[in-house]
Amino acid sequence: MTTIIAALALLPYVSATTTTTTNTTNDIPASHFGSFAMAVAMIGLSEIGDKTFLIAALMAMRHARLLVFTAAAISLTIMTVLSGFLGHTFVSLIPESYTTFLAGILFLVFAYKLLIEGLEMSKDAGVEEEMTEVEEEIAISTMNEKMDDIEGGSGKGKYTDAASGPVNQVKQLFSKVFSPIWVSIFLMVFLGELGDRSQISIIAMATDNDYWYVIAGGVMGHCICTGIAVLGGKLLATKISMRTITLSSAVLFLIFGIMYIYHAFHY
Repeated sequence: MTTIIAALALLPYVSATTTTTTNTTNDIPASHFGSFAMAVAMIGLSEIGDKTFLIAALMAMRHARLLVFTAAAISLTIMTVLSGFLGHTFVSLIPESYTTFLAGILFLVFAYKLLIEGLEMSKDAGVEEEMTEVEEEIAISTMNEKMDDIEGGSGKGKYTDAASGPVNQVKQLFSKVFSPIWVSIFLMVFLGELGDRSQISIIAMATDNDYWYVIAGGVMGHCICTGIAVLGGKLLATKISMRTITLSSAVLFLIFGIMYIYHAFHY
């Protein structure tokens, strides 16, 4: 599966550099599609079973799924956009060939670390340890919310799924946006993603002229993973093999690293 994803991401990128075609004004260069596909694939493998994935999965068991999805997806979208712009600013300071080469080296380092981690894992390794850590963080956050409610003399901040229909659920959702629960989920996901491998990878991938497509692919990947998390992420997290995911990610980062280094010498 990983090989298929990597091949789909690689194919348009390679074809754009090995063939010369004349595009009409409505055509989008194949390299743009390659950047988009690479970002989606990278996020897809990096985020499944990750901390932010588990936060969304566990919070969706306590609050409305749509509420959790909007808070987590918006948080990750903002982080992805900021990371993309940060990566693109490096191009104005450092020649693009250098930033592409450095990005390739970074991906090779990630591949090596993930390979070592994956080989050291047992075949039955899961996400129990990280899930326990996330549950503790959620428990602390919930306790703080309850303390705020007590100090405010009101218990109306609690959100329930007692809505009688989808229309009422949407109304309740909009009434709860920027509520303490929504903000709490937003901040937990934002801080959980800060400094994560996927964020650093988006910064590295956005150092070329396709940064808008990298951002779009990153946002798409995050939205897909967040949707999976809120619909049944906890069950999925207990079923997947973290060893397989880790080794698959290592292969993907290895391919990306080779690609970036190759293109660094062909500008």
